[in-house]
Amino acid sequence: EPSLYTVKALLILDSLGQRLLAKYYDDTFPTAKEQVAFERSIFSKTHQAGGEIACLDGLTIIYRSSVDLFFYVVGGCQENELMLSAVLSCLLDTLGHLLRCWDLGAMAMTTCSNISHLLARRKEVEKRWLLDNMEGTFLVVDEIVDRGVILESDPQQVIQRLSLR
Repeated sequence: EPSLYTVKALLILDSLGQRLLAKYYDDTFPTAKEQVAFERSIFSKTHQAGGEIACLDGLTIIYRSSVDLFFYVVGGCQENELMLSAVLSCLLDTLGHLLRCWDLGAMAMTTCSNISHLLARRKEVEKRWLLDNMEGTFLVVDEIVDRGVILESDPQQVIQRLSLR
């Protein structure tokens, strides 16, 4: 049955499989112990794999790695992989944009959009940067997904909303 609640979880794990950020949006994994077990399970299945999609315990998992981080978007077995992939792409693109802006020392995000084109090489998100900017990372996640409902999949729209805060 179709539902707006498409995302069951959004996770960011480090290169050892340790949780840096986890947002669970339903009761699929109600306890912290079950969540940690699930995170270990998906990390062990995906950390050396080259793909972007995995199925585990009846769930669809879209994932990507970036330097020393692993990003996961988890949906039900019937969820559209393209929609889940759009969420993950939006998250990575938005964080990448913010990384470039903050590395340039931009005073405000609005001015950053004017100078971000100066960087020819796209920088990838690293653990150290993510930990230093965890508050901003949570804001980005909350602008993309709310209680399992996908709010936005366009990184420019997310950046624009964040600049208004």
